[in-house]
Amino acid sequence: MNPGVAHIMPTMKAAIISKQGTPVTPNIQVVDDWPEPAPSSGELLIRTEASAMNHMDLWVGMGLPGLDLQYPRISGSDGAGIVEGVGDGVHESWIGRRVLLNAAMPIPDPRTPDHDPAPQDITMIGEHVNGANAAKFVAPVRNVLDIGETNPCEAAAFGLTHLTAWRMLWTRAQLKPGSWVLITGIGGGVATSALNIARHFGCKTIVTSRSEAKLAKAKELGADHGVLDEGEDWSREVRDITGKRGVDVCADSVGKAIHLSCVKSLARGGTFVTCGCTTGHNPETDLARVFWNQLNIMGSTMGSMAEFSQVVALLKCGAIKPVIDCVIDADDAPKAWARLEAAEQFGKIVIKWS
Repeated sequence: MNPGVAHIMPTMKAAIISKQGTPVTPNIQVVDDWPEPAPSSGELLIRTEASAMNHMDLWVGMGLPGLDLQYPRISGSDGAGIVEGVGDGVHESWIGRRVLLNAAMPIPDPRTPDHDPAPQDITMIGEHVNGANAAKFVAPVRNVLDIGETNPCEAAAFGLTHLTAWRMLWTRAQLKPGSWVLITGIGGGVATSALNIARHFGCKTIVTSRSEAKLAKAKELGADHGVLDEGEDWSREVRDITGKRGVDVCADSVGKAIHLSCVKSLARGGTFVTCGCTTGHNPETDLARVFWNQLNIMGSTMGSMAEFSQVVALLKCGAIKPVIDCVIDADDAPKAWARLEAAEQFGKIVIKWS
């Protein structure tokens, strides 16, 4: 660099959360002068083709308890794109490949060795560090999969929610083909992903929603039964559908508002598995039912790269396709937050970058 000549840092387009606050949408701005990231050792620089929305994008905007998030910042835990650069220790053969992000980066902990069944704590791309809602993002090479010619919008819509649902159903609940599966809050990304996976294994499915329209859409996608959630206990209806037996597995991310209905819907030996609690974390439950019916109550978060490889293989071979609500151009990115915040979506909201 010549003396006296200023070095100009490359910039890029990004959808930034300008400040913390509720509602989140008014704080979303599309800018063209965000500093372009550079890959560190072991990382890739990825030109974003598509990113996809999760409730995480709202939580980052509202602020998360215990996390001192600095604003402005970039959310986005789902992203697909083309590798443009590599950091130290990464082979240049990655350049030019289309990859899909697994945003969950495990934190090494000597108290949790590799052979320990307890999962490691994680750092989330798009939560703890800047994410994929930008023209470019960086990610560890160990956290991406080469997806070849897979459609990038479909890939971005598939990633985190199908990984989460796969770990919930396959790894944690040990889903068996032909089981009765209850999926709450159909229309959200994890719920539609769980429906995809349950149907893939030939399970009998019951979905719930506060919206008749969303129940109708779910049935078009192959859900066997729909239960309208009108704010009352709907477990009797679920048990009637199953011939009084109850369901083998309930996959839930709604939380407090419907937890007791979920527990009362389970068959003897059934499993309740949760990955979230959008209506609250401290529900009323029924411990007598839990121990007398020998129920399993499980938590599940994200998933490993091994699990990611398993479920993404189903996308690549065409066995499962994500449900996409809409695709929004990056220039109109605030509309993605508005639709998510209004809970209007059925399936994934995708932002197209290139």
